[in-house]
Amino acid sequence: MHLTHEEEAVLNGEEGETKQQLMEILVGVGKVFGADEMVQIRSAQVSGASYKTIGEWGLKWLLSLDARACVPSVLNPVGMDRMRWEEMDIDPEFAKKQLAVISAYERLGISLECTCTPYYLNITEYGDHLAWSESSAVSYANSVIGARTNREGGPSALAAAIIGKTPRYGLHLVENRKPELYFRVEGEPQQADASWYGALGYIAGKISGNRIPLFSGIRPGRDQLKNLGAAMAATGAVALYHVQGITPEARVFSFDTSGLEEVVIEANEVSDLFTDEIPDTVAIGCPHCSPEELSFLASLLEGQKITIPVYIFAARNIINREQESVRIIERSGARVFADTCMVVSPALEQYSLIMVNSGKALSYVPTMCGAEAMIGSTRDCIEKACNPQNMRQDSLT
Repeated sequence: MHLTHEEEAVLNGEEGETKQQLMEILVGVGKVFGADEMVQIRSAQVSGASYKTIGEWGLKWLLSLDARACVPSVLNPVGMDRMRWEEMDIDPEFAKKQLAVISAYERLGISLECTCTPYYLNITEYGDHLAWSESSAVSYANSVIGARTNREGGPSALAAAIIGKTPRYGLHLVENRKPELYFRVEGEPQQADASWYGALGYIAGKISGNRIPLFSGIRPGRDQLKNLGAAMAATGAVALYHVQGITPEARVFSFDTSGLEEVVIEANEVSDLFTDEIPDTVAIGCPHCSPEELSFLASLLEGQKITIPVYIFAARNIINREQESVRIIERSGARVFADTCMVVSPALEQYSLIMVNSGKALSYVPTMCGAEAMIGSTRDCIEKACNPQNMRQDSLT
């Protein structure tokens, strides 16, 4: 692996112990994956942010570091809304530890946006090299934007943020971005909103594993693409996918499907994942909601009153931009929280059955929240939440 004179100097400790340690991480990763050199990145997104996942040892490691990010860098969701954690019934001791983790990252120059949708905040363009770590963000960057990033671990993403570079291997190389599997979707879906595409991704990810799939027979928009990729990254390890005629590289390159394994997915097979049970709570925003999704939720909840708890998650920047939508949503009794999500927060561990509109959440909720999960469209989620017949007994007392 070739290093420049400047990179060698960092590795030799000439810019301090922290940068030396972080360069050692990057060089180690590069050697394992056969990188030939480092590549300059435009931005970083750092995971390992919730105290629920990193614990005391992770916090101690962060506190031992002494350097600052040199490229725009944001934090992944943490275990609670930084400003409204008491409304989420977060244990004060957990909150204390979580705030210490957040403070440690802030000292390192990481922006406290705490979101899995950094593409709504930072300018990211086709061909940009990145060091992002959250699986759905990586999928969106590679697939929908056409940027270049591997799925970084928390330490390597933090190292890249501070060094400003990452090893050049994997999806940073154009030759490694070709499809390896062909999905042909047949039939008309009963509902083609983002939740249906999340359910499609839930199925396709299990089949794909870590291969790069190419889809035909679908015409998703941006929020639908977000849910499709997020689910495949959760049930499989898909960091890049293509959709014929839709995603940028499928428009730029002519992919030959003749040599690919072909899998047919029937639209009805996807719709069969949707069930009609009565949930304890509804959770929306995994990945975090877009401005359009918050606006749609506001249109569904205007003049309504919820009868079971409704948690909605979005980046603080997006919440601030969509204040009127948020006001309408919260007048219904639903709550819009920043900085966190249903997966990394302990707040939803009190429920037994959680209704979501996301294939990613459908996959993660059972293991991360210890609850059963059911999927429905966004409209179905709100209808369930506002139906007086579904009111929880403890809400009546």
